[in-house]
Amino acid sequence: MRGVCKHYADGDVDALVNVNLSIASAEFVAIVGPSGGGKSTLLNMLGALDEPTRGEVWFEGKPLSQQPSLDRFRAHKIGFIFQSYHLLPNLTAQENVQLTMFDTHPNVSQRKAEAIRLLERVGLGDRVNHRADKLSIGQRQRVAIARAIAGNPPLILADEPTGALDTERGNEVMDLLDEIRIEESSTLVVVTHDERVAERADRVVYICDGMLRTV
Repeated sequence: MRGVCKHYADGDVDALVNVNLSIASAEFVAIVGPSGGGKSTLLNMLGALDEPTRGEVWFEGKPLSQQPSLDRFRAHKIGFIFQSYHLLPNLTAQENVQLTMFDTHPNVSQRKAEAIRLLERVGLGDRVNHRADKLSIGQRQRVAIARAIAGNPPLILADEPTGALDTERGNEVMDLLDEIRIEESSTLVVVTHDERVAERADRVVYICDGMLRTV
């Protein structure tokens, strides 16, 4: 990110102010800071879910503003793990995992087989045909992780991945994310309020009032 600013006219809010940030391939970065400080906006910028008012976001040496299709870019390059999971409650675990695979796995049988393989990898091999609303909170988070790593994206972005979990389940989820990051040489960026999660990271980035600050 080079000189990135984000201003929301609705409310006249400067969510990001002249942010300069470099993240290396295969690095694990934790983003911390107070509520409303700009963490989620920063994550959305990194994932091409929002565009800067000024400045530029680069990925693998290319500016996102020159990407012909941000939808296709996200499908192939970014894995998202949202705080509220964003699962469809009436779909099964494997059907939810398939939702992000239509661009990368056009064949129906291939999508299903890959979804099942990913669910087995995150320890849900016995829950592939369970509806999302019948799963525990920890199991839903694992489904979200399986969906995020479909297609082996080089960058995984997670927004408070342990926020709704108890300590034991939270540790299990972070162990799983760290294992995937190391095995696949993925880059992992996590927004968190949890000091234990931040302590696992290679580097901690602190943001407050839209500005990066040294801790």
